[in-house]
Amino acid sequence: MRLHTPFTAPKTDVETEMANYSGPIKSESLWDNLVTSLKSKLNIPDMPMGGFAAAAAPAAAPAPVEEEEAAPAAQEKTLFTLTLKSFDASAKPKIIKEIKSMLGLSLVDSKKFVESAPKQMKESVPKDECEKIVAAMKTLGAVVVME
Repeated sequence: MRLHTPFTAPKTDVETEMANYSGPIKSESLWDNLVTSLKSKLNIPDMPMGGFAAAAAPAAAPAPVEEEEAAPAAQEKTLFTLTLKSFDASAKPKIIKEIKSMLGLSLVDSKKFVESAPKQMKESVPKDECEKIVAAMKTLGAVVVME
């Protein structure tokens, strides 16, 4: 009976070449050179240790200065939320079709949406677009509110 001995394959040329190249890559100077050259070629800014979370912290410091400028902007609201409050029962099919095209829902989902009024239609919509939607829905017989 012959005993099984573990077989070790001889190193190939590829493995030998990889061993030769892995040594220099491990050294920090070559790694640093590679990183700096890639940053310069790709126009990547230097980030502090910690990545994006650490970079966001210094940006929070000038916030009190911006609060004074943001106060007048808060009075003039530019983005609104549209809510379907109610609708005329005779205009229900037209409203369902409009909701379907506006929100990209299926016909069944649009019907459920309209029947569950009052319900929020859209968020963060610019004022001019809100006014167009409110006017269109009003002509169909729906009551839509900008909040």
